Amino acid sequence: MSANLFFKMKKILSISGILTFLMLMSFTNVDFFSSMTKVDYIDGSKTLKFTTKMNTNHISDAIKINPNTAGFEAEVKKYVNNNFDVYVNGVPKTITFTGSQVSGETVWVYFETGSVSDISTLRIKNTILLSTFPKQINLVNIAYKGSQKTMNFQRGKEVNEVSF
Repeated sequence: MSANLFFKMKKILSISGILTFLMLMSFTNVDFFSSMTKVDYIDGSKTLKFTTKMNTNHISDAIKINPNTAGFEAEVKKYVNNNFDVYVNGVPKTITFTGSQVSGETVWVYFETGSVSDISTLRIKNTILLSTFPKQINLVNIAYKGSQKTMNFQRGKEVNEVSF
């Protein structure tokens, strides 16, 4: 075996060893904190419908109540009302909580706001889980009259606005 071939093989093995190590490290337990909210505009009823998906353990930690207890939904409602604000064309809108559902590791939260005829700007303040988990990231995907917009929220960026 020539020396040149030996060094090439050694380099390839070194690189593959490093890549294997990095792959193994990527599977270590890393806490990831996020919520996702889907916003749909319903033209017939002039309503914005919100569906938020959160981790069950994370919201349970934030509101300090077991998700299997009777008071969980009421506490989730209060929490969402205190941590999610909507402004349509600069006007604050009242959020109506329509329900929640615990499904294993996921909590689905449903709420809406009505009397929305046209949107030129949509501003949202989303502080869900930000005070409990410093690395929390909240995504909001908006569907309005064929247009799709995405907002993201984290500590230091709790308010976001899009134009249509």
